[in-house]
Amino acid sequence: MKYALPGRFFISGTDTLVGKTVVSAIIALGTGATYWKPVQSGLDPWSDSEFVRKTCELPDWRVLPEAFRLGRPLSPHLSARLEGKRIELDEIELPMGVERLIVEGAGGLLVPINERHFMIDMISKLGLPVLLVARSTLGTINHTMLSVEALRARKIPVLGVVMNGIANPENKFAIEQYAKVPVLAEVPPLNGLNRATLEKAFTDHFSRVYIDDSFALPSPNLEDGNPFSEISAAAIRIPGAR
Repeated sequence: MKYALPGRFFISGTDTLVGKTVVSAIIALGTGATYWKPVQSGLDPWSDSEFVRKTCELPDWRVLPEAFRLGRPLSPHLSARLEGKRIELDEIELPMGVERLIVEGAGGLLVPINERHFMIDMISKLGLPVLLVARSTLGTINHTMLSVEALRARKIPVLGVVMNGIANPENKFAIEQYAKVPVLAEVPPLNGLNRATLEKAFTDHFSRVYIDDSFALPSPNLEDGNPFSEISAAAIRIPGAR
């Protein structure tokens, strides 16, 4: 069963360190998409954008510069505050002229980016559907369902879930059964991180996923501050999804 993804979408996670950047790199490499991480917290030994560019051996134009680049590996709101900065949603705009774009978030959906806004507010402003990355281990059912509920409460479409780690058929079944979202791929621990292993991961584990550049979401109503206020998750149900 094949699953179509739109040309532009957001990759978020159920938590920090769940493998969002590796999954983003796999998909960017496998589909020819451009990668963008608008908010980066932590630059040592390198940023996630630098990791994607170096590991995938991508040209510079395939990895867009961050809107906010913060040195400390902390929650974005705190990292910015310690540097005397404030992350402003108005300063984060989708790049023009990029047909295939993967946008990666920082941490989970309710990570604060300033005293008022969370990562989920940035997703809503950008008007993108979400591909959610989750662990495969114990606890992932609860974390994934909470994340899906948060997205649906904001009327943000959920494209599906990618499970990262040793395969767990029971957790996969539970997520699909209770959260009512398809698990599009399961990525096992990789034997090293380089272009060859990431290309193989895409071939082996994302064979059911493809980019459909004609798959467009309904035009969001930006005037009310919530681009998906009139769009239900079912409105973009991926063909064949349960």
